[in-house]
Amino acid sequence: MKLTKCGHACVRIEKDGKVLVIDPGAFTDAAALEGADAVLITHNHFDHADRDKLLTLSPEVTVWTCQGVAEGAAEGLRVQTVRHGDTFEDAGFSVKVFGEWHAANHPDVPIVDNVGFLVDEELFYPGDAFTVPPVPVGTLLVPTGAPWLKLSEVIEYLRTVKPARAYSTHDALYSEQGLGLVDNWLKMEADKQGADIRRLPVGDSVTLS
Repeated sequence: MKLTKCGHACVRIEKDGKVLVIDPGAFTDAAALEGADAVLITHNHFDHADRDKLLTLSPEVTVWTCQGVAEGAAEGLRVQTVRHGDTFEDAGFSVKVFGEWHAANHPDVPIVDNVGFLVDEELFYPGDAFTVPPVPVGTLLVPTGAPWLKLSEVIEYLRTVKPARAYSTHDALYSEQGLGLVDNWLKMEADKQGADIRRLPVGDSVTLS
């Protein structure tokens, strides 16, 4: 599988000529959805689910997502609701669903539902949560910048999941100086764990075995 960082919380996964896109939100260029064969959305926040972008999808493309996104989906969009414990296949990718809720954010903001996706038993994308799947994870997309997280939680999450590879997501809120801090934090943890833990610049790709 080829993984490409598309901006903030969005990634493209390519395999055998098929394209799976996860969380194409408002901070992501619309080109991220070009040629998409399937789309996964973790939760109903604008930086993960941009409805205008989703309306550009071909009619045969299914959007797999939680109930909160499905309830507000535009008419004509092909949507399938999934929950914790579900499994499905689309466009040649196998997907398992883990997690139920977004991490606590502002005390006056209700907590929304949030699902994480394990793709091909290899890549886990938790959305806006620190969900720990009950199965081994080879590659983890780890959130590194948000009002709902702090550095100690990021490090604890990495040490609990213990992936062979982990790449930063949810990092568009940082300045260049802030991204430098993220790079330093992840390098320190990579050295400690002897794993490939780092931030992928937007547009960069890695191949997952």
